[in-house]
Amino acid sequence: MNKAIEDLDEVRALVQLSIEGSNGDTAKLRQAFHPEARIAGHLLDDHDDKGPIAEFIEWTDENPGLAGPDFQAAIRTIDLTADAGVAVLVESDWCGCDFVDHFSVARTNGVWQITNKTYAHTGGVPPVH
Repeated sequence: MNKAIEDLDEVRALVQLSIEGSNGDTAKLRQAFHPEARIAGHLLDDHDDKGPIAEFIEWTDENPGLAGPDFQAAIRTIDLTADAGVAVLVESDWCGCDFVDHFSVARTNGVWQITNKTYAHTGGVPPVH
């Protein structure tokens, strides 16, 4: 198989782990994200996310079932050059909201992982806790 196609398949599978983990399967999230990965984004006027992905994974573990009944996710693009790249994921009805996630990915020691997640809130309002 062509190495470029193999790399695209591996990153596609990596983003799929993130999708599958988003409803509370944090073992898949831990597999997808580098342990030192970061997250950044803006959800509401008073809520900025900036910090280690480990905090997001812990929160997801404590709040399983965040994907709504109509949750959908689709990979819009993957762009790779050698051992680095970007994947863009579009999500609908995750915790009542729609998002576009920009994942930085890197291959380290032969393994692709997500090293950064920057998201944009594109619609909806999360439930009040």
